[in-house]
Amino acid sequence: MAVDGKWEIVINSPLGAQKASLDIATNGSALTGTQQAAQGSGPLENGKVDGNNVTWSAKITSPMPLTLDFTGTVDGDKLSGSVKAGSFGSFPFTGNRSA
Repeated sequence: MAVDGKWEIVINSPLGAQKASLDIATNGSALTGTQQAAQGSGPLENGKVDGNNVTWSAKITSPMPLTLDFTGTVDGDKLSGSVKAGSFGSFPFTGNRSA
């Protein structure tokens, strides 16, 4: 699938640019994998893929426990979209395939 692989993303949050690494795999319309970041690492949850559109959730622990909800679009080796951070609103993210 077009999204399978390793990605480096940057979330443009009010706390500045937050970097994360993704390792993504798809199986039909299901998206699975892991996210590693300074704010917390763990499995991707509720992942879905529909054509070039992807969605998933990831939990962070810093600066507070929070679930981030990602919605994005894959365009070749680029990934972009928005991430909803609970009551803090939504922020854009961009990324590139690293492997």
